Amino acid sequence: MGMAAVNVAIPSLALDLQAAAVKVSWLPTIYILSSVAFMLPAGKLADMYGRKKIYVWGLALNAVAALFCGMANHIDMVLFWRFIQGVAGAMIFGTGVAIVSSVVPDSKRGSALGTVAACVYIGLTLAPAMGGYLTELFNWRAVFYFQVPLVVALIMFIHVYLKDEWKHDTPGKFDFKGTALFACFTVCLVYGLSDLRSFMGQVLTAIAFISLIIFVMHQSKSRQPLIRVQLFKESRVFSLSLTTSFFMYGSNFAILFLLSLYLQYIQGYSPAQAGNVLLLQALAMAIVAPFAGRLSDNFEPRVVATIGCVIVAFGFLLLNQLSMASSGIQIGSALLLIGVGFGLFSTPNNNAIMGAVSRNEVGIASASMNLSRTVGNLFGMSMVNLMVHYYIGDVEISVEVKDALMLTVLTALKMSLSFVIIAVVCSSMRGKQ
Repeated sequence: MGMAAVNVAIPSLALDLQAAAVKVSWLPTIYILSSVAFMLPAGKLADMYGRKKIYVWGLALNAVAALFCGMANHIDMVLFWRFIQGVAGAMIFGTGVAIVSSVVPDSKRGSALGTVAACVYIGLTLAPAMGGYLTELFNWRAVFYFQVPLVVALIMFIHVYLKDEWKHDTPGKFDFKGTALFACFTVCLVYGLSDLRSFMGQVLTAIAFISLIIFVMHQSKSRQPLIRVQLFKESRVFSLSLTTSFFMYGSNFAILFLLSLYLQYIQGYSPAQAGNVLLLQALAMAIVAPFAGRLSDNFEPRVVATIGCVIVAFGFLLLNQLSMASSGIQIGSALLLIGVGFGLFSTPNNNAIMGAVSRNEVGIASASMNLSRTVGNLFGMSMVNLMVHYYIGDVEISVEVKDALMLTVLTALKMSLSFVIIAVVCSSMRGKQ
């Protein structure tokens, strides 16, 4: 919820802190970067020491980081605390689905995951509107402050009502080398892709892929790895479901960020009006996700998820017709299509991933599932950062650069559509559960 609310507040934040376009584009990116870097370690620690424990500590860290984001007086301080929020996000999202999968039988896992997805999407539905109204009534800082009491209330609820704990009987050792290698891959990939035109950007991108290769080799030989890479060979459903997730989420995350800028700088919407348009996608996802979860308990998840991918593709086809004079109805209709498609895709796809592993590895499966989502988000946002560098440059975003902003939006939409087409192919090829 916090991420979606912050997207709407970004123009107000950028104006108040006089931040350049390049640093503004890092606000969502740096959150995803740290989430990706710490997702597998968080999942491993949750399996070792307790999934509820890591989840609660993640909530507490998120509240502290949100408080300091609201107090920041320079864009660099906001970026630092957004990085910390990303670490907290890894602890939260890397363990939440594992807890749910640990407490429900396999026959009802799809329904349970559908309920979880609905709760997430309800938060995402409310977040853009809440972010817009808070920004208009107070200022962008209120978007961060608003998160703190909600998190404190959630921690108290967990303390009172969630008594059990879930972990391995023998914790084992933590893989620090694997963690360092994966963090190196993540950081170098993001910084490299964001400035791929320069020699240093190309070097960092090369280092990223070398680090990934070494990481995979290390994990395959380690006795207690962060993730058993053999899982990808053992289960075609597991590997292709994760690949599909990567491309689907890579297509979507950066678009919400860009559409927020498009609506406010090009169409002249207020933050609240922009938030009301953007909430349509999440609203459709919240309505469809529980229904899709029940479908995936009774029908092949691959079929339901693939139909969802196709519907998302039609939504992006509609968005690719965007112009400076496009109506809110056109944008809203496209977002509704994308929301319905994502609702049909996400829960069955998650059910397929969690059903492809043993119960002893649900923590790592949960982390891998969220990792594919966040790496997809990260890759998509990194490509958008590259587009911002190329088309807009290191200047403040304003109506004076709306032509360059429009070109950035259209290029990103073409990239998103191509990602979804690849996802349709991968989803249809994954095989039966």
